Amino acid sequence: MENILIVDGYNVIGAWPELRSLKDLDFAKARDILIEKMAEYQAFTGYRVIVVFDAHLVPGIEKKSKNYKVEVIFTRENETADERIEKLASEFKNVNTRIFVATSDYTEQWVVFAKGALRKSSRELKIEMEDIEKRIDRKVKSAKERNFSSISLSEEIAEIFEKWRRGQK
Repeated sequence: MENILIVDGYNVIGAWPELRSLKDLDFAKARDILIEKMAEYQAFTGYRVIVVFDAHLVPGIEKKSKNYKVEVIFTRENETADERIEKLASEFKNVNTRIFVATSDYTEQWVVFAKGALRKSSRELKIEMEDIEKRIDRKVKSAKERNFSSISLSEEIAEIFEKWRRGQK
C-alpha cells in the first residue's frame, strides 16, 4: 500500500512556532526548512510527500518542482492550496493508497476528509517529526560508535547523516 502525505505548506508553517517566527524574518527560509523537514520525513517513513503552497494571489504562478524526493507545488493563479489538495487527493484515491493531509485547518479540508483522506494535524506532524529526529540522532550516535560503513542505510538516510556529520542541518 502506498502512503501519501499532502502538506498544506503555509498552514503548517503558521502552526509550527519555530517556522511561524521565522516567516516574519525570511519567508523563503521558512519554506525551505519545512521542505527539508519533509524530506527527512519522506526518507524515514517512505511516504510520498507533496507540499502545496498557496500562490493564488500571485499572477501567473504555477510551479512544480522536486526538492530531494519531496514534490513541491505552488498553486496556479485563482487556485487555493485547499483546492489543489482536494484535486490531488481525488487523483491518488484508490484501494492501494492511503492519503494523509497535514493541516491545522479542518474546515477548509472537510471535502478531502469526507472522501476518505486521513487528517494529520500540524501538531501531530510536528510531534512525529520530533520523534523521527530523535530516532535519527540515536542512529547517528550509535553509528559514530561503530564502523559507519558496516551499516546498511537507504541512500536518502545516508545523505542526511552525512549532512549532519558535516554540521549542516
